[in-house]
Amino acid sequence: MSEDRHPLHCILPPYILERLAESPDARVRRRAIDTIAQSAALRATRSTLAAMGAMAAIPSPRARKHRLVYDAKHGNFVDLPGVLVREEGDRASKDPSVNEAYNHSGYTYDFYKRVFDRNSLDDRGMSLVSSVHLGRRLNNAFWTGEQMAYGDGDGSLFVRFTKSLDVVGHELTHGVITHTANLEYRDEPGALNEHLADVFGSLVKQWKKDQTAAQADWLIGPDIMGPDTEAEALRTFRDEPAFEDDPLFGTDPQPKHMRDKYTGSSDSGGVHINSGIPNHAFYLVARAIGGRAWEKAGRIWYDSMLALTPTCGFADMAERSLQEASSLFGARSRERRAVRDAWKAVGL
Repeated sequence: MSEDRHPLHCILPPYILERLAESPDARVRRRAIDTIAQSAALRATRSTLAAMGAMAAIPSPRARKHRLVYDAKHGNFVDLPGVLVREEGDRASKDPSVNEAYNHSGYTYDFYKRVFDRNSLDDRGMSLVSSVHLGRRLNNAFWTGEQMAYGDGDGSLFVRFTKSLDVVGHELTHGVITHTANLEYRDEPGALNEHLADVFGSLVKQWKKDQTAAQADWLIGPDIMGPDTEAEALRTFRDEPAFEDDPLFGTDPQPKHMRDKYTGSSDSGGVHINSGIPNHAFYLVARAIGGRAWEKAGRIWYDSMLALTPTCGFADMAERSLQEASSLFGARSRERRAVRDAWKAVGL
């Protein structure tokens, strides 16, 4: 089985964990190495289960929102999903992680249903399954291909990963991508995969807060950053680094123009790095059009995603989004001009 076809999606990019693993602070270094080790073990287990067909997406018993939240009780991937602690319609738990996983997956479902008339990730009512308290002080959140799984964070660098709606929306969107474009998880197709997850993760948050493109923070993960970090977020759509010369994280490596595109082999060919290029293009489109970004820019990107194929790259996304903008708003529309100008501004 190819990792490109059955990846384990993690919200923390490898370059952050690798930087932390080289920290002169023994405590920071130890936690980063532990997270890398746990993540590697999860990937190995994920690959084995996928090859065996041991897990399958849980079909919803009805054509409406259906959430299931489990407590992994600090177990490993092989123990997922864990003990069921809350399902659709149940009263709130005393555990904030359970309630955040439940609420944020529900907001994501509502966003896709109300904005794009999409019935869950697979458009067929797939249940939204979440497991909280994965591992011990684990600094990561995962889309496994079947469900969400959240670490608690170490309380220092990161807090609980259920806390951030854009993180939950990002990871669940990987499920939408699997059931639509199914982009390969390497090089430009993989960077598009991460880009689309960032876009719709951000739009879920903007939609829930009823923010315009001008009001939105255009950050990914600000709510999971811990008290011992200076970094504002994991990533930003704006034309600036999310963090720079940070004592812990260093400098954000994401480019915002094709001339600076990463061409190495790390991070599966830069899937978390080069996503910064189309991310910035979407930001420019949303700001140029104005208003609520999910209404026009988001619609163009959603329809484009539906038309992509597994090996599509940045140029394919640029061409498709121009076609969708023309189809939706007209060949001479300001929306199409915004799309054209944005891709040109990032070197495409």
